[in-house]
Parts: sequence; structure tokens; C-alpha cells
Amino acid sequence: MTALRILRGIEFARPRNAEPLLLDLYLPGAAAAGAHQGGRPAVIHLHGGGWRTGERSSLGPAVDGFGFSPIEQLADAGFVVASADYRLTDVATFPAQLLDAKAAVRWLRAHAADYGVDPDRIYAWGDSAGGHLACLLGLTAGFPAFEVHDGAGKGIGSHGADAHVAAVAAWYPPTDLTRMGQQARPDAVARADDPGSRESLLIGAQPADAPDKARAASPVAYVHPDAPPFLLIHGTADRFVPAAQSAGLAEALEAAGNAVELLLLEDADHMWTTPDGGSSAAEQATAATIDFFRRQAEQH
Repeated sequence: MTALRILRGIEFARPRNAEPLLLDLYLPGAAAAGAHQGGRPAVIHLHGGGWRTGERSSLGPAVDGFGFSPIEQLADAGFVVASADYRLTDVATFPAQLLDAKAAVRWLRAHAADYGVDPDRIYAWGDSAGGHLACLLGLTAGFPAFEVHDGAGKGIGSHGADAHVAAVAAWYPPTDLTRMGQQARPDAVARADDPGSRESLLIGAQPADAPDKARAASPVAYVHPDAPPFLLIHGTADRFVPAAQSAGLAEALEAAGNAVELLLLEDADHMWTTPDGGSSAAEQATAATIDFFRRQAEQH
């Protein structure tokens, strides 16, 4: 039996006029479940931070502070996990972030044999802004607007690998930037239509003033009947991203005939903070995510 290995700081892309992008690769121990002849299932993880902050291998200060590492738990369950950087909004606006996420998928698929990964069982998972990108990964495969251009999105040594993912799990993701501001709770800490909001920095304009740009960056705009299975998890007391964002995407996916699971955690705020200060919501979300990916891996 060998323990979990973590390979940190692997370069996977070099966008033009930006620093190289890195990922951390979590490799399960030899005795972990999940492997078969085609290799282990794998998950691309994308961090949160409002597209303007955050870093790979983090799920935000609150979740990190609970000390039980959902990423390592997923690896211990038998999944290779690649937690990847992407360009933040002080460097580039949308769709740069999505192109970088696609580059990470392409890199992992192209190097699947090197790390014992099954290229047909690559999934996406993200929290908050990373959940937004994970949703877009699941919904925009093959969309010409988000294919490789100007060197972005290609990935180092990807050799023509594609960027589709076979399932998506997203924690409290923004999914509809055109409605996000009006859906904000009365006690919201941040609203998408506030001047200088995270969403305005993402698209380079206030969402209310640029509905076409807001829609172009919204996962709900790309729902189609052949989407992969989705798991959306959101706290009902989220003061940053309204729970209606997950509920609306779930409704759209279901209406299009797709498999979608929506889990709403009562009284949980962003990053799974709760009135009692405990970690129960984060633990529930982590367990549901691992269970979801395990079920997807067992079906293929």
C-alpha cells in the first residue's frame, strides 16, 4: 500500500501575456478504490474567490479552516484530482478563465496514461467562481466561441485532446449573471449589480448595463439536451451567491431532459459557514460530492 502523493506546481498552460498556469495533482494510494483497466477516474478542481482572488488546492478560508481537506478526501476515495490555476480578472476578462479551465482538462486527458487516468472518466468540480467555471466546462464542449484561440486554452503537450467532462459538481455557483443582482438576499454581502462587483470585473462591464456579455458568461445560457450529469449544492442562507442561481440552473437542466441533482443545505452561507460555526454543512457537501462522483465512475 502506498499513501496519497501530491505533485505540486505542474505547468499546464502558458497563456499569452500572462504567467504560466500551474496545477497540483493528487494521486491516490495504490490500494484506493476506483481503478480499473482503463485507469482511475479523475476530477479537475477549480477554486473560488470571485474570479479575482483565490488559489489552487484551496476551497476558501472557511472550508480550509475546517481542516478536513475535501480534495484529499476525494483522492482517498480513488480519484486523481487536478486542482488548477486560471487567470484572474486583474489579468484578463471572460472567457480567459474558461479557456484556462479547458486547458487543464486537455492537459490531463493528454497525460492520462502518465498518471493512470481513464480519459473517459474526467469530471469537473468547483466552488463559487470555480463552480461557475465547472458548470461552463460541462455545458460548452464543442462551442466554437470557447475553442482554442491565440494560444489560450490549448494546454502544454495536449496533442489535440478535447476538453469535455463526463459529469459536473458545483458548490454555490453563479449560473445566471443577468438575474443574479435581482436575486440577492436582503442581507447580501455582495450583489452582482454593485459598482465594481466581482461579476462586473469578470465581464468588464456592469451586468445590468451589458446583458449580452452577462448572458455570454452565464452557464444557464448553454443548457442543451446532451449535458453531462450535474450535482449542484447550495446553502439557503448564501449572502454572496443567491441559492436561486443553483435552483435556476437545475430547473433548466431538468427541463432539457438532463440528469441533475440539487442539494440545498438549510441555513448554510457561502463556504458552508453556519450560525453554530460548525463544519457539518461542509462535511455534508463533501460527502455528497464524493458519492456523486463515485456513482458516475461506477456507471462507466
